[in-house]
Amino acid sequence: MNASPLWNQRYQPERQLSKRSGRQTWLARDLTTSEPVILKLLFFGPDFDWADLKLFEREAQILQTLSHPAIPQYRDHFEITLEGGRGLALVQTYIEAPSLQEWIDQGRHFTEPEVRTLAKALLGILIYLHSLHPPVIHRDLKPSNILLGSDQQVYLVDFGSVQAAAPREQGSYTVVGSYGYMPLEQFGGRTVPASDLYSLGATLIHLLTGQHPADLPQEGSRVVFEQAVNVSVPFRDWLRWLTEPLVGDRPASAQQALEALENLEHHPGLIRLEAATVPTRQPAGSLIQLSKSERTFQVIIPANGFSGGVLVLIPFAIAWNSFITFFTIMSVGFAPFPANLVFGLFTLPFWTVGLGMVGMIIYGLFGKAHLHIDSERIGLTHEVFGIPFRKVPRSWRRDINRLELVPRHHKRDSDGDRVEVKPQLNIWAGNRKYELGSGIPLQEPELEWLASELSRWLKVPVTSQESLQRVRRDLKG
Repeated sequence: MNASPLWNQRYQPERQLSKRSGRQTWLARDLTTSEPVILKLLFFGPDFDWADLKLFEREAQILQTLSHPAIPQYRDHFEITLEGGRGLALVQTYIEAPSLQEWIDQGRHFTEPEVRTLAKALLGILIYLHSLHPPVIHRDLKPSNILLGSDQQVYLVDFGSVQAAAPREQGSYTVVGSYGYMPLEQFGGRTVPASDLYSLGATLIHLLTGQHPADLPQEGSRVVFEQAVNVSVPFRDWLRWLTEPLVGDRPASAQQALEALENLEHHPGLIRLEAATVPTRQPAGSLIQLSKSERTFQVIIPANGFSGGVLVLIPFAIAWNSFITFFTIMSVGFAPFPANLVFGLFTLPFWTVGLGMVGMIIYGLFGKAHLHIDSERIGLTHEVFGIPFRKVPRSWRRDINRLELVPRHHKRDSDGDRVEVKPQLNIWAGNRKYELGSGIPLQEPELEWLASELSRWLKVPVTSQESLQRVRRDLKG
């Protein structure tokens, strides 16, 4: 294409930066200000797509509303006629810095501290974009759209896929973005601010591994990058958080992601257990039923049948209740009135204990624990044959502030004897505690897996330090 001397009687083209079907990008000079500028051209050619026009106009419209030092500034837009045909031109400021993709192509290897610094800078930009009304979603965050200058200044460019977040219209939609950096919801034409966080996580993984995210192994819909990088466990877990397949499992906002990143050393990641690797999948053989969506999280823990505890309790309960039955018959049936009534009342506490053991056996054989969390409340119900017999009062979900994983340990009882304390997971909502593993016993891998799932869904870290400290105090005592 032979470029005309001036475009719109103002812009002198200097060199073409990129070209693809119906679109070109040029470096030009604004003769009015003598500044270099970027001109993006969209031509109405044979392969013209109306979706491209919609995206082009949206980019021009949104760029006019943005004002951030790390984002190109809008300068102008106009119609243009060249030998290639008629089209539109969008003018924005030129940023002289190579992209992260260019750095990768040159063989640069990024260290964890460098990637953390980049992540903080990019999260700062996303906080600005997502805090606008309505939020502005970039939708194509990837190494080629991020510039890194020699002064280590970071820039986010190419808003050609940008969207002002709003409910998606019914009917057809256009999928935009780049494969490997797009979350699942974006393939369905639905994007939210957390979609940009997934793209950011995929970009950071690319920088650390030197491999395109699409070339890394996958486990279901999850990118498996852990074997290809050598980073700290907290930062690895933070990257996992950003690249969760389900949007509800990711950080709720760029601000939350940034705060977690800045506090990794003090609050190490989402899941940080003492000398334990948290499983990301349900342990083999586990009977726990877990279902979750963006709004609800439900766990059903069925009784594990003839477990050791139930087997030990059955003969003891039979012996206890047989003795109480015999004692009651003998005392009430053969003692004179009113002594028989006194004996009958005397046996009531023992019947309470005996029937309690029967209830524990029935619950251990046929019971279920049902944890339900929705957008507003949390509740825990214990039931047998579908009939609730004990409920922990419901609390507000917003009050959930701690997940506490209690390991299996021993402590001293009131007589000084060592007794075993079974492992359990405590969900704290204010001063109220919801215990998993206390009624129906669970194995530690199951509890660790549940802790991992709950932590990602609630965006609440798991702690075990207090439990370990309590164990040490008990052992010393």
